[in-house]
Amino acid sequence: MSLGQQLAPHLPFLRRYGRALTGSQAQGDRYVRATLEAIVAAPDQFPRDVDPRLGLYRTFQAIWNSANFDETADEMPAEDQEAVARARLSRMTPLSRQALLLTAMEGFTPEDAAYLIEVDTAEVDVLVAEALAEIENQTRARVLIIEDEPIIAMDIESIVRDLGHEVTGVAVTRDEAVALAMEDRPGLVLADIQLADDSSGIDAVKDILAEFNVPVIFITAFPERLLTGERPEPTFLITKPFQRSTVKAAISQALFFDESTVPA
Repeated sequence: MSLGQQLAPHLPFLRRYGRALTGSQAQGDRYVRATLEAIVAAPDQFPRDVDPRLGLYRTFQAIWNSANFDETADEMPAEDQEAVARARLSRMTPLSRQALLLTAMEGFTPEDAAYLIEVDTAEVDVLVAEALAEIENQTRARVLIIEDEPIIAMDIESIVRDLGHEVTGVAVTRDEAVALAMEDRPGLVLADIQLADDSSGIDAVKDILAEFNVPVIFITAFPERLLTGERPEPTFLITKPFQRSTVKAAISQALFFDESTVPA
């Protein structure tokens, strides 16, 4: 099997990581593209002594570190999201965010995360704890949940409330989601893809975003179907079945880049 064939199944998830790390579809995909270009330009330098997924993320991390996104943010255009990122990054250690996302969202072990960010394994736990502690001090949000499976909706609601956020409502259809959003504007939306009446969570979110801007996290059992480059895609994405830590990390990261929560 060629290297490209080995890496292909992991690319949607690397795009998810890049977007969550930067808070931007465009910026995240730019780093992934640069990663692939580096591999094509020097395939002999690709790490062959580890699993291909680890090697792919390690190459991404090398591109990330060389680009110094966090340190050069002031050189970027002063768009809303980048301005928010600068405000947040000035108060939060970038390495701690990487450790949290790699373990909680991408599912790497502490040992693998240590390899990826080039620290001792013991330091990964410290970094994750640091990220979680800083995240808990951020402004609380009002959250709309769009999910048609009652048990999953209850689980998500419990996680949201445990984080100190308020739930504005739980919708099971597209129309109900839009109505709830218009009635009581949320500061964050968590949306399943397939809803009770065969309507789409994606369409519900599009309807909501047509009225006002709000950060969105999509929840789906098939993330690769949403990360194809063929349609408008989410910046934040959770895979079903999910761990509570994954949801917490995604919520915190989405709010990290939301300008309404900057003054936390």
